[in-house]
Amino acid sequence: MITEYCNHPTWLQKSIEKLAKAKPYLLFEHLIANILVLLISFIVGVALYKLGEDVLSLLVSTAFDPLKHETFQAVFGGIMTLLIAMEFKHSILIVTKRQQNIIQVKTVILVSMLDLARKFIILDIHAIEAAKIAALSLAIVALGGVYWLMRERDAWNMEHGRQEEG
Repeated sequence: MITEYCNHPTWLQKSIEKLAKAKPYLLFEHLIANILVLLISFIVGVALYKLGEDVLSLLVSTAFDPLKHETFQAVFGGIMTLLIAMEFKHSILIVTKRQQNIIQVKTVILVSMLDLARKFIILDIHAIEAAKIAALSLAIVALGGVYWLMRERDAWNMEHGRQEEG
């Protein structure tokens, strides 16, 4: 056996032991999380390929001018979309490694804030009314406020010896 040669169990051995002890629902949750990670990884790979293809075609056609607002929106909108997808995948990976049972609320809030930031980057200010811009601004301020409150709560809990909640 492998453990005869090594005093420390491998990652695979630890994972098998954890899965053997797990309840059926946790196994189901683990399976779903792994499938989601694979799907998101595939989507990120395809999106990265498409983004690279688009940037290369813009470079070859000499139409790539990063100072043009439309070019900036297209390129950085694609980059932000990839970053959001990767951050979302990372939050699911934490679940698969059993570091936490559920996706943390703070992670969802941060991903939402990233998505709103992406929306502001790709926003065409000439084609959208002021009320929508104000609503998006209010949403990002509200999310920032909730994140700040959660961070303050976690700091208070740490100071007082309580466990972090979310």
